[in-house]
Amino acid sequence: MISITAPPDGPPTERALQQAGFRLTRPRMAILRILSETGGSLTPDEVQERAAVLCPGIGLVTVYRTLALLADLGQIRRVHEEDRCLAYAPANLAHGHHVVCRNCRRAVEFPGSEDLGAVIGDVARETGFRIDDHLLELMGICPACQRQSDVEQRAFTDQAR
Repeated sequence: MISITAPPDGPPTERALQQAGFRLTRPRMAILRILSETGGSLTPDEVQERAAVLCPGIGLVTVYRTLALLADLGQIRRVHEEDRCLAYAPANLAHGHHVVCRNCRRAVEFPGSEDLGAVIGDVARETGFRIDDHLLELMGICPACQRQSDVEQRAFTDQAR
């Protein structure tokens, strides 16, 4: 968990901000804490709502700027979900992707694979694009939601009898 008052050699995200020349302001610390405590993805509005508990008066513009900064520093990743355009999830791997639960929005990072290199090369040759980045995101149902669905299905079946 990222602490609200960081030691000089604080957690990696705090160090990344400091090494890039950014201050650890109270709003940024609140955002870092919220992001470190989530097991899923959060929209900027959700981050702002939760961070306001730790830092009353934090503005949505501050949240957007901080999220963009953290994404640029590779500390979080943007994830796209079916029912909304953009959310953010923690990034712990140098090259990783996320699998996101359709039900609870839990986001789990998994290592990127160089196997995509051949596909990216083919696409570049076929389209003429110079491809410099990619986004791979998988959607599904997490184990907890699968178990809950199984329990609900059994209860429904029992009631029908």
